[in-house]
Amino acid sequence: MFIEFDMLADSSRVWVYQADRTLNQSEVDQISEYLRNFVNNWKRHGDDLSASFKIEYNQFIILAVDENVNEVSGCSIDSSVHIIKEIEKAFDVDLLNKMKVSFKDGTNINTVGLNDFKKYVTENKINANTIVFNNMINSKADLASAWEVEASKSWHAKFLVS
Repeated sequence: MFIEFDMLADSSRVWVYQADRTLNQSEVDQISEYLRNFVNNWKRHGDDLSASFKIEYNQFIILAVDENVNEVSGCSIDSSVHIIKEIEKAFDVDLLNKMKVSFKDGTNINTVGLNDFKKYVTENKINANTIVFNNMINSKADLASAWEVEASKSWHAKFLVS
C-alpha cells in the first residue's frame, strides 16, 4: 500500500538504487508510474506492506517500507529487485551495479567505477570533504543524516589518502 514518503516512520527500512546516468524527466515520470503500481501491490505473504518510493536527483531510486506495520520477507525483497530489473531493461539503465559510486562535484553528481574513484582520490580530485552518496544506509532516518555525507564519514573513507 502506497504511503507518501514523508509520512513513513523514520525507522522505515530503505534500499537505494543508483542509476549509472541521469534520467530525463520523461523517464522519471514513467519509472514513478512503475513504482507506484508496484508499491500499491507490494505484499508480504498476502499482507500489504506500508511502503513508498522517491527518485532523488533524477538518479537514485529509493524504496522504503515501514516495518512497524509489516516486516518485509525474502520473497517481498525479491519482488522489489525484480521490479528494479524490469526498470533496468525498460530504460536501458544500470541500477544494480554496486561497483559504481557517486559523489558531488559542486552541484554536479558524478558516477564512476570504484577504480576511477580510487584514482581520483590519489589525484586529490576527491578528498575527505567531498560529498559522497552512501547507498549502504538502512533507514529513512539514515537517508536524512547519512546518505549525502563527507567521504570521511562514510565507508568511502577507507580509500582516502592519509
